[in-house]
This record gives sequence, C-alpha cells and structure tokens, in this order.
Amino acid sequence: MPRTPAGRTRRLRQLAATAAVLALALPGTAGAARAEAAPAAPTAASATPLREVMFVGNNWDGTADVITSRGALSRIGRINVIPDKDQRLAEIYLNPVKLGYFLGVRLGPGEGHDQFVDDMYATPDGTAVVVSRPSFADVVSLDLATGRINWRFPVAGYRSDHMALSPDGTRVAVSASTANTVHVLDVATGRPLGSFATGDKPHENLFTDGGRQIWNMSIGDVTTALDAPWLDWTKGDRHITVVDADTFRTVRTIDMRQRLDAFGRPDLSNAVRPAAFSPDGSTLYFQVSFFNGFVEYDVATDRVTRVKTLPKNPATSEDRTTWVNDSRHHGLAMSPAGDRLCVAGTMDDYATVVDRATLQEGPLVPAVKPYWATVSGDGASCVISESGADRVTAIDFATGRVTSSVPVGDHPQRVRLGHVPADWTGPQAG
Repeated sequence: MPRTPAGRTRRLRQLAATAAVLALALPGTAGAARAEAAPAAPTAASATPLREVMFVGNNWDGTADVITSRGALSRIGRINVIPDKDQRLAEIYLNPVKLGYFLGVRLGPGEGHDQFVDDMYATPDGTAVVVSRPSFADVVSLDLATGRINWRFPVAGYRSDHMALSPDGTRVAVSASTANTVHVLDVATGRPLGSFATGDKPHENLFTDGGRQIWNMSIGDVTTALDAPWLDWTKGDRHITVVDADTFRTVRTIDMRQRLDAFGRPDLSNAVRPAAFSPDGSTLYFQVSFFNGFVEYDVATDRVTRVKTLPKNPATSEDRTTWVNDSRHHGLAMSPAGDRLCVAGTMDDYATVVDRATLQEGPLVPAVKPYWATVSGDGASCVISESGADRVTAIDFATGRVTSSVPVGDHPQRVRLGHVPADWTGPQAG
C-alpha cells in the first residue's frame, strides 16, 4: 500500500522522538573538528572608514541586529546568521544522533526554541562577523558585505556556546559544551589552532593578561530538573580552567566549592556563570547558578573576599526548576573605570548598577528577563538584552537610570561591540 503523507509525518515524528531520547542518554563525543572549505575567502582589509556598532544576537530567530554603540542605540541593519539553514537541517534529519541532540537543545536550553546564535564577534577590519550557533553545533564567519559564509567550523560534540575574542582580534575561543572542550580558531580562516579540556559543560570564556591566558568556566548540567540544593552533586564537575593561550596547557584549575565553603557560603553553587575582571585583572566578579547576587574573588590570594546578595522580586517563583537553565541572575559588566558593576537580574526582571567599593545597588530598573550585560562604546552606559521583551536597553552607570532602548529580534542574548564599514546598512546579495 502506498505511504500517505500523514503516515510519513507520523513516522518522522516517531523517529525524531526516539532519537532524542537515545541521543540525550549518550555522552558528548568529539565530532569532526575541522573548518569546512569556504565558498570565498574573507575580504582583505580595506581603506573604508569604519563605524563602531553593537551586534545583538537574536537567538531564536537566527538573526543579528546591528545597532549604534552609544546614544539612542538606533538600528542600522540586520544579518541572517543561518543562510545555510536548509542544508544544516537536511544533515541533522538524516543523522539520528544529531537529530536527538538538536531536539534536546530545543527542549532544554532553548526553552522550546532552536538556538541559532549564542555569541558573535566582528573582525577588527569590519569585513566579517564570527557566530557560534548552538543548534547547528558550529561556528561560522559571515561576510558583512554579502551575508555569505566565509568558513564553517563544526565543534566537537553537538552544541557550541559562549565565545571570547583575543585582544588583537585574531583568535576566537568557543565552548563545545557537550564535549567538555574549548576550541581556539583563527578568525580569518576558521583553522583550529588548538583546544583544551574543561570541566562539565564549558560556558563563559575570557582572555586575560593581554591575551596570554584564557579562563573558561564550566557550569555542569543546567538542563535537568534536579535543582534541589541536596542534589547539587548531580550537576557534574564544575571548575575554572586557566590555560596558556599559546600552548593551551593548563596553568591552574579553580574549584570555587572550597573557596565558597571557606568564606562561609556552602549554600552557594560553584557553577560560575557570567564574570567580569577589574581593569587591572586583580579581582574577578562572577555570578553562580540559582543566586540573586554575585561573588568577589581575589586572584592573587585565591580566595573569595565578598558576596553581594541582591533583592528578590516578590513575583519570582521560588521553584528553582522554573529558572532558565539554573540562572537566577545572568549578565555582569564592569564599567571602564572599574568603579561600577552592572547586573542583569534575569529571573527577577530587573537590572541594577552596583557601587564596587560599597556593593550598594542603585535603582532596580524593570526589565523583562534580562539575559546579558555589556558596556556601551563610550563607556558611559551598561547595555542589557531584555530577552523577554525583544529589546536592548542602556542604563547610565552614573545614575543607574535608563537612557535609551531599541527593539530587536526574537530573544536577544549576547551583545558585543564591533565595527562595520561607515556606510554599511546590511548585507547586499551579489
């Protein structure tokens, strides 16, 4: 009997569901980790004047909005970061394991949505933007003039995550979260320069010491419902891995469990989330899973020195399983002068500027699921992504008040400073 379209659809759904269950039960494996051949090499640096902008990654719709980096935060243009979507989906649907992880990302960290852009950085010459795409488990370089892919690098395992750009703009570090690996790639070619092992589920990456070291924070498994404090041991091995950025050899590992215990806070998770260094690199501030606040850590003495608890929103559920990927607060930025910290209170629906000397918070600025915090081009404002309202908002460091806001695409997350040609308004197909 001929197969009906409805029958084929049911069989595909059954296959997808089965693959999802099987694949999510498998440990992450090291996949092909080579940059694919590019349709065209990145454009050479030109004499075209550049304009400083901000790139806003709209995770759920697979776009990046480009906005002005200061003032009104006006939108300049938009980039499609998944021009190869049909090709990638065809590959995924034909591979049961990849399909399982793809659906796992959708049902887990994606909150029912595919994750098409987690992080992005523009090249120093303003010709391309490098994007990590969690659902496609890769990193791509997109030509800003045409929107075409320059190169593609499939990460080990089945999901890519946070990135970091070296101070000279030549290397990008990307977390391969299911493979417990960080890759370091050549920004111009996508060629892998090296990699290093991390704890479970590598997350945030930071270049430090003028680009001589890389700090990676592993956060463990944040997608399970085993969120009760007594089940913390189920989250896996969580620690900071510090490596030499040239040799990729481990310089030190830091498990905040012992440091937090020594400070008298055994109740806090040791899963280090967004983090920010003081301008001189001597002090690290970081958020941890399930906590409405942040921790201060002295690098030289290797100890926690202060913990700041921020206000709770009375409307926020105390059911930890309802908090997005174990985050209560997710987003932290340091002012250029080093005297202010900007905090995104994700599940408490606010952002606030904190005085670094006294740790006194300023006004609680209402915001809808703020998911990231960074600094404006002029250094005067903290810029947060309101992922629940599809907008980006600037808050003045000096006053703690909103100065501007602009609508963007679906579920903005990472916001990064970069450059485009001065007359750029978006890719032009050619």
